[in-house]
Amino acid sequence: MSIPLLDYKPSSQNQRVAGYEVPSEDTPWIYRIEDCPDPNDVLELINAAYRQVLSEHQTLQFNRQVQLESQLKNRSISVRDFIRGIAKSDAFRNLVVETNSNYRLVELCLKRLLGRAPYNQAEEIAWSIKVATLGWGSFVDALIDSEEYRSSFGDNTVPFQRRRYKDRPTNLVTPRYANYWRDKLETERYKWGDINNFIDMAQSISIRIVVPQPVQTANIQIPDMTRDNKEAAASINPSASFPARL
Repeated sequence: MSIPLLDYKPSSQNQRVAGYEVPSEDTPWIYRIEDCPDPNDVLELINAAYRQVLSEHQTLQFNRQVQLESQLKNRSISVRDFIRGIAKSDAFRNLVVETNSNYRLVELCLKRLLGRAPYNQAEEIAWSIKVATLGWGSFVDALIDSEEYRSSFGDNTVPFQRRRYKDRPTNLVTPRYANYWRDKLETERYKWGDINNFIDMAQSISIRIVVPQPVQTANIQIPDMTRDNKEAAASINPSASFPARL
């Protein structure tokens, strides 16, 4: 028996209200399969799906899903199933799932698969319970098969950040350095009072300030060593004997 999704109250985010923004360079480009009559257009859509789900500008060859790409090019699967396959792939598991906590996974998947940030902490807790009880694959299915996904993107559109009028795209946020892991690492690695803490060590070092002293040159007499000086020439004894050369 699976635990039902806990209730949470959706807050008024940008994608839930009507907007009147003028389209600009910050407006996300929408990729639809029906707008791709040329094979090159399909390839651009595939690359856009990789960027959205994997959050990688340059997709490596071993992260590509060749079979899913072939099925999408032949129209055997929809864009929604292609997104589902990427989210369940080993590449996504290695890059995102195994490097984050369940709360961070929920945040990333809502941003990348549904195109929005979590409403509140209650939603993160509710979906994290689904991850723990149903597993990763069922959690992905629950998001992609949801009414929110269908109404926002349908079967033929690559997910995108809905109503992004400021700030950077949410799919470009690095998955490996969230606040959760940063605070955890700082707590474990840097402890106040510990001898290994370089901050305490740096603060304990006493620095002696050196005040430069000016050099007194008024009473210094520099002798005249030029050849025209007769006194220097007279001091040389021409009758001095030198040892014989052997």
